[in-house]
Amino acid sequence: MTEQFPLSYAVPTALLLIALVLKFPTLVRAWRDPDVRATTLLLSFATVVLVVITPVNIARLNELTGVPNIASPWAYSFLTAFCATGLTMIMRWREEPSPRRRRRMRRVYWIYAGIVVALWVTFLLADVPEPRIYDLDTYYAGTPWMREHILLYLSAHMVSSLVATSMLWKWFPRIENRWLKSGVVCLQAGFASGLVFDAAKLTALTARWSGHDWDVLSTRAAPPFALLEAVLVAVGFIVPQVGPSLQNRIHERREYRQLRPLWSAVRDVVPSTLSPRSVRRMPLGLRLVQRQQRIHDALRILAPHLDRDLYRRARRLAPEGLGEDEARGLAGAVTVRAALDAHRGDEPARASLGRREPGADLSDHIDAISQALRHPHLIDSIRQRVTTTESVDTDVS
Repeated sequence: MTEQFPLSYAVPTALLLIALVLKFPTLVRAWRDPDVRATTLLLSFATVVLVVITPVNIARLNELTGVPNIASPWAYSFLTAFCATGLTMIMRWREEPSPRRRRRMRRVYWIYAGIVVALWVTFLLADVPEPRIYDLDTYYAGTPWMREHILLYLSAHMVSSLVATSMLWKWFPRIENRWLKSGVVCLQAGFASGLVFDAAKLTALTARWSGHDWDVLSTRAAPPFALLEAVLVAVGFIVPQVGPSLQNRIHERREYRQLRPLWSAVRDVVPSTLSPRSVRRMPLGLRLVQRQQRIHDALRILAPHLDRDLYRRARRLAPEGLGEDEARGLAGAVTVRAALDAHRGDEPARASLGRREPGADLSDHIDAISQALRHPHLIDSIRQRVTTTESVDTDVS
């Protein structure tokens, strides 16, 4: 950990803070959901760890409390809580709710709570008068009780990473949900980074005990892997929860925009009682439902002017190479445009009304019709060809 690389702390800390802020509204809405609470706790623990281990904050804690190296039990306690929360979340994902799962999760919490207590006890018993901001672990590697303090947090972290990696490895082949699978990949990479962190730290400590100076492994090589672990594990737990809702939101926004041409064409048929500002304040999903509903209402009002013969002729005249949905959408766009002209001109209902109108066909393809309305020249061309064909048929008759 060196001052030369402040961004190595600032960037992951900022990412975790952003994730925590984005997660907070979900916590407020669904605070009873244990998965939501656990994810929020995990993000909080990871963020606090990164905040505490930043060199400038270590120095500030020493100054504010007057206790040299007090940042050590603080950071390692939150790291231990982070490990426990991660393990229990994996258990929640892998296993169905059961008394056995609850017992296992309680056991994890109690074990890691005991480790947190032991961390504070060993720190209070240790004699560490010299503040060490960058090389605490190796500097006090041989100090009674501080040695146990360091080994305790490293052992707890390494065991949790090994157990989590093992559980995820066995579970991965059975996962079918792609968002969950992506999250598990991030988790595996994160816990693997944690194991590299532990290996580098333990190697540096072992070198100290044997009289060698490999402190660079602890002060330079290990910290980036700890930062990477915090971010990857947090992302791994967030992706399966946020991914589906984000995907749904993207789908809703795309569909909302796709319906804009058709909505713009028929909006005068069903005037809205809501102001544009009120509509903008609605959630996107509600706005999409409202737009779909008003399009269907407009088609019902236009039903007396929807000409099935025109729909069929336009369908036959659709350019070659169009897919079935595109051809139906183009025929529907021609029919809707003709119905709108008739409706605005107060023309009487067509004689073909006695037969089944194409309203059902149109209602089932409003997305395709809306996309076709983006090509007004093609629609006008087909309408003109249909009209010409009708005139020829009439003259022949």
